[in-house]
Amino acid sequence: MSQILPTLGLPLALGLCLPLSAWGFEYFQPLPKAVQQPADNPASAEKISLGKKLFFDPALLGTNSTLSCNSCHKLSTGGVDGKTVSQGQRGRYTYRSTPTLWNIGFQTVLYWDGRSRSLEEQTLDHLRDPVISDNTHIGAMVQRLMDTEDYRQAFEVDFPGEDAVSADNVARALASFERSLLTPDSPFDRYIRGDEDAVSEQAKRGMRLFNDSGCASCHFGVNFAGPAPGPAMGHGDGFYELFPNYLGSRYDKQYGLADDLGRFEATGNLWEKYMWRVPMLRNIAVTAPYFHNGRVKMLDEAVRVMAKTQLGKELSDGEVRDIVAFLQSLTGKMSLPAERGAGSPE
Repeated sequence: MSQILPTLGLPLALGLCLPLSAWGFEYFQPLPKAVQQPADNPASAEKISLGKKLFFDPALLGTNSTLSCNSCHKLSTGGVDGKTVSQGQRGRYTYRSTPTLWNIGFQTVLYWDGRSRSLEEQTLDHLRDPVISDNTHIGAMVQRLMDTEDYRQAFEVDFPGEDAVSADNVARALASFERSLLTPDSPFDRYIRGDEDAVSEQAKRGMRLFNDSGCASCHFGVNFAGPAPGPAMGHGDGFYELFPNYLGSRYDKQYGLADDLGRFEATGNLWEKYMWRVPMLRNIAVTAPYFHNGRVKMLDEAVRVMAKTQLGKELSDGEVRDIVAFLQSLTGKMSLPAERGAGSPE
């Protein structure tokens, strides 16, 4: 039996309430050139450069840390480390699979369960998490940055005034860098802007099937993850889906899909059992493994799992190949902003 539950303030998936034809092709949107900036942390080239340096520096996470932010969110490999769950400090492991940071600025909430309302908030959470950070306390990290002349000078330029070097400003710099991580010029983007030859006929079939099968009910918009920050939803407003929607398929046990209660584990709200933030599909072809537990390794299998657990459908091998071709067309160009006064990082 289908278990379709409402989210807080928004239906589970807008397409479940209206026929997909009502949305039209405009619900497939090209990637904008920039993300919406929060009023209390506008981006600047200097701030982005500082955030980039912090992102690649293991010393941020402890004097003996061998891990940087890039260790789990490896930007050269799609923003993920390719592991089921990531290895953290001192042999510890993350609870869920690491999602990509490319295009993360178009998400309204963070983490698989949407418990964080902003990148700044999520960053502070990471810096206090003993799985991720080997600092004895966050003040030790701040003091170490203050004692490093290059960092101290950069913070004083980017955050003028007293207490330039602070945990909040570390989070602001890192968040600014992460919002700069965009992957423009995918074949899909070129196609939707008018280049009919940018994608294959197979990908076009997959796009139609993706829409007609109901996938676009949840996976629409800039990131194919629901509304980006803007008029419809602001930062901190979550767009969630029930997963698995159809409990009882063979995939539940095979991939442990029902073992994690999702958003309920963060909120304790019984209506939010198995609710998850709708994950983005941009660059999905290069961000394996898939789902919150990282148990599905291949994209074609992820498509089969989604069709069965979310739509109650069994797709043919040809249909799966067509949808995969469409999803592959969502891979854009991944290039980092230049670092102030330095060459490219690792």
